[in-house]
Amino acid sequence: MDEDTDMSKVMGFSSFGGTKKKARTFDLDSILEQTRKTAQERSRKVFEEKEATRGSDSSDDERMPPPPPLPRPGPQPSTSSASQKPAPDSDSDDSDSSDEAMIGPPLPPPQKTAAGTEPEEEFIGPPMPPRDSDEDSDDDDEEEDPLDKRIPASHEITLEHGNKTVSALALDPSGSRLITGGYDYDIRFWDFAAMDASLQSFRTIQPCECHNIRSLAYTITGDMILIAAGNSQAKVYDRDGFEVLECSKGDQYLQDMAKTKGHVASLNSACWHPRTKGLFLTCSDDSTVRIWDVESEGKKHKTAFKARSQQGRKTGVTSCGFSRDGKLIVGGCEDGSIQIWDANLNVHTKFLQRTAHQNGAGITCVSFSYDNRALLSRGGDDTMKLWDIRSFKRPLNVATKLQCFYQMTDCTFSPDDKMVVTGTQVKKGEGNGKLVFLDRETFRTVDEIELQDTGVVRCLWHYRLNQIIVGCSNGKTKVFYDPNKSHKGAKQCVVKTKRSMKQVETVVHEQILTPHALPIFRENRRGRMAWKQLVKDRSDPLRSHRPDLPVSGAGAGGRLGATGSTLSSYISRTIAPNIIDDSNPRESILRHAKEAEENPVYLGHVYKITQPDPKLAEKTLEQEIDEQEAKEKDTTPAWKKLKLA
Repeated sequence: MDEDTDMSKVMGFSSFGGTKKKARTFDLDSILEQTRKTAQERSRKVFEEKEATRGSDSSDDERMPPPPPLPRPGPQPSTSSASQKPAPDSDSDDSDSSDEAMIGPPLPPPQKTAAGTEPEEEFIGPPMPPRDSDEDSDDDDEEEDPLDKRIPASHEITLEHGNKTVSALALDPSGSRLITGGYDYDIRFWDFAAMDASLQSFRTIQPCECHNIRSLAYTITGDMILIAAGNSQAKVYDRDGFEVLECSKGDQYLQDMAKTKGHVASLNSACWHPRTKGLFLTCSDDSTVRIWDVESEGKKHKTAFKARSQQGRKTGVTSCGFSRDGKLIVGGCEDGSIQIWDANLNVHTKFLQRTAHQNGAGITCVSFSYDNRALLSRGGDDTMKLWDIRSFKRPLNVATKLQCFYQMTDCTFSPDDKMVVTGTQVKKGEGNGKLVFLDRETFRTVDEIELQDTGVVRCLWHYRLNQIIVGCSNGKTKVFYDPNKSHKGAKQCVVKTKRSMKQVETVVHEQILTPHALPIFRENRRGRMAWKQLVKDRSDPLRSHRPDLPVSGAGAGGRLGATGSTLSSYISRTIAPNIIDDSNPRESILRHAKEAEENPVYLGHVYKITQPDPKLAEKTLEQEIDEQEAKEKDTTPAWKKLKLA
């Protein structure tokens, strides 16, 4: 029996067959007790190390070594008798083989922090915006800064859009590209990373022909651009400026605007859904707010919301927008009312304020705060109001004497929701426009930035770049930033030097040699040997042939003469044969022979003596008889003779 067992071990199949492995058993109480003791010992060492560090300034050599890692759950080494209790029937060989036959990778060691303790939980959330290396202030210090110190306006750059008002602005979510649109129908593309100090745009398009641009917006991913112009059809372009979609136009003869496929009046504003890619919102003077889907290729709107005045009539929607979570849709109307709908229902308004602004002045902009609790509205009545959508009866704060001349004047919140920003305009030559910053809680003026001889139409405060972009009424776009508080954007292009133009060498009188060109393009080389060329030309029958003589009579050789080719000569020969025809010059001259002979006026009396008398041939009797017989034999009627003549 022992020999068979030894043979089986040598052959390597001792664990097969009759020998059976038994399940290992663990004493969990002893494992937990040992883990607790190890944790207490480690905590005590950490506490002692902190106390020693606080008491005296010790060097790096005197620091304690890091404590050993916590024991991982599972079978412990065989040094402790209480960690494993083998079965009474199992021999030592089986226990050793069972320990070595453990299947699976070992558990990873626990992660350590600087203090030598394990991290409790890993925080997962949106990435924080990048910070510069020279920014050493903590969040606590930033919160303690006054509001006027948080405005990134210590530096500025100017982008030349054109000569007319910049009426639309948009920055992609990453802040790398800016697009501007204006009253000159152009849209310009600016890339901060690719621009140098010359600040030139890299592309210009005219998507809507002769309609001014009223609204621009980037998607949440930055791959598409939404364009709303003065026409009734919104357009979607890709990031590089190529058309993707054009919305359908509605039927203007239908009374119910919800039954049409699209808008029938000029657009006023448009924006993308903040959460869902491909959905966007448009508003128009036809009293509707419509939701569109890019996937439907613009054939028809997805949902239509109808705005009504207090009398139940149609009222144009001058501005629109989504809430931050995309559940609410707000529309600022021409009658001064603010109407808010549920995005999933299109029957009645969820919140309504009829007297938000002055009737007829319109609402130029509506914007939700980042906490999604407050609503900011800018009216054409030179006011800006802050509303709480939970209590929508009266505004929280009101700011007055903010001049507004454009129907797309912006208002927005700061990235930290502590301030609100808007712009003012002035008439030409009457002062300077201002960019006004107000405290959200009190509407107290925090700061004002004056712009020389122009007004502020559009303003945008990007949360990632921490830069303020302003569209002016003189066709310029200004970017305000702070080198210590802003990130990328304008900071990338101002540090790049202007690219020098390559010097092109030009030749004043350039001679182009073309050996096989036509003779008229060859150079004139007539010089001393010009007489030889004349001799050759004279001997050439094609170059020296005599010109054709004028045609006399009716014509010859396919050419028509001066006489007989006109309508009058044709009529005289066919319809009125009795009229004298001058087609035969000899007969025309002989008509006056008898009169000239009897009454010589000019030269006749001079040659009367020396010149012989002309004697014409006379007809014989036989000739007269032949002519008479020919007339008798002729049976052609007179009317046909006239036609033949």
